[in-house]
Amino acid sequence: ACEMDRGFYQLVEVQDHVHYIFAFVVSVIGTVGVTGNALVMYAFYCNKKLRTPPNFFIVNLAVSDFLMAVTQSPIFFVNSLYKGWIFGETGCKIYAFCGALFGIASMINLLAISIDRYVVITKPLKALQWTSAKRTYLIIALVWLYSLAWSLAPLLGWSSYIPEGLMTSCTWDYVTSTPANKSYTLMLCCFVFFIPLGIISYCYVCMFLAIRQASRDVEQLGNQVRKSTLIQQHSIKTEWKLAKIAFVVIIVFVLSWSPYACVTLIAWAGYGGILNPYSKAVPAVIAKSSAIYNPVIYAIIHSKYR
Repeated sequence: ACEMDRGFYQLVEVQDHVHYIFAFVVSVIGTVGVTGNALVMYAFYCNKKLRTPPNFFIVNLAVSDFLMAVTQSPIFFVNSLYKGWIFGETGCKIYAFCGALFGIASMINLLAISIDRYVVITKPLKALQWTSAKRTYLIIALVWLYSLAWSLAPLLGWSSYIPEGLMTSCTWDYVTSTPANKSYTLMLCCFVFFIPLGIISYCYVCMFLAIRQASRDVEQLGNQVRKSTLIQQHSIKTEWKLAKIAFVVIIVFVLSWSPYACVTLIAWAGYGGILNPYSKAVPAVIAKSSAIYNPVIYAIIHSKYR
């Protein structure tokens, strides 16, 4: 550590128990995240009925959340016990890269789930051509490539990865006010958080309107065609159930990452001076906790998985 640039390590003076509280919270997040997501993957591996194209996205989400928990929590935990970053500059870059890759993959995967539900519910005929294992695999590959591009950028010189908060975890440099850092922070927030969130919101509004219109159509039709329409409506309602589960997952994910997005944008706007180590560390932990909620949601709501 002594050989490294002193600017890389800015020791934060906080009481020891603060680090130990963070260590405890992170260990719980890691344990639940690894176990829960491993169970989701195991359930889908064992049950052939669950292996449908829409559920491939759920498995992919479980994979990214599992890897997030595996790569982030143990290192964060050890650093909290040592009260500082102990894995060197290279370790910091690898840790932050993994956090970015798996966090972004989860968000873009939720976008893919929303678009998939949107097509199935609002354009059922197109969905017959759209929904196939091959197409789903292609979309999943694009999710990972998109995530990889954004997470590689700081390693290639567009911004950089540095220790953050209590110096026990690492992320991209949203604090130092340089053109590269500011442009990366803004573009990342837009293209990985706000724009996907806008598309997801649009998809859900359209789905809700389509479901409401389908219900009205059934009421207006006579008995002769009512039976076939009811079958169609039942099919749409089944798809809507899956969409509602995805909606809960998305809301929880957005709530997890919103504090972190706010902190980075405060720094981007030039008000980084008002942020203390706690206001950077707590949102980072809340964001990492996003890996634990999905298995719980699916265990409670998804009857086949349960």
